[in-house]
Amino acid sequence: MPRVGVFGGSFNPIHLGHLLLAEDILELLRLDRILFVPASAPPHKPARGLAPAGDRYAMTELAIRGNPRFAMSDLELRRPGPSYTVDTLEALRQEGGPDVAFFLLVGSETFLDILSWRDPQRVARLARLVVIPRAESAFDPDGIQAQKVLAEIGQECWIRVPPPLAAAEPAGKGVLLVAATSLPISSSDLRRRAREGRSLTYRMPEAVRAYVLEHRLYRDEG
Repeated sequence: MPRVGVFGGSFNPIHLGHLLLAEDILELLRLDRILFVPASAPPHKPARGLAPAGDRYAMTELAIRGNPRFAMSDLELRRPGPSYTVDTLEALRQEGGPDVAFFLLVGSETFLDILSWRDPQRVARLARLVVIPRAESAFDPDGIQAQKVLAEIGQECWIRVPPPLAAAEPAGKGVLLVAATSLPISSSDLRRRAREGRSLTYRMPEAVRAYVLEHRLYRDEG
């Protein structure tokens, strides 16, 4: 059964932290590939400061070029309206059929907010949730808030990784809690640096840095 990680986000812009995280997840969960899904209109993020969807897609495509286990999806760019994850997973399920195992990558802060998503219970049924705490995060998987979310989306427990998963994910209902490598790089900081004309070198792939400069992205963000 193919095992596919779904890595959605605004990628505004994509950086080396995203790529290192994806590579780590591939190894720890023994996935066949990671599918990057840039959001056209993220429903939980303001449009202000958001580069055009076409530019964010192009930067992501440049970033993953050369890695045969990284792939792109333009599902959310082709679909009008807000980019709801449940709609994306439904479409991926229709394309891939019942024999594909999907793993949805989300940060720990996003997981705590998942009940505000459209049909979060359906999201958890369509894909195995993979929660990645940010470096130095105060996220407590055994805390009241995290346990409430776990129960509300119909999941029974945390499955901690590492150790890496076996070839087949554990049976039953559980959310994967993955201690993956996290770099202290943020898209918001990169946008600020671009706006101030500061260096972006060593923070994103060179092709992405060149794209940001050539298209003068983020220069007008307030």
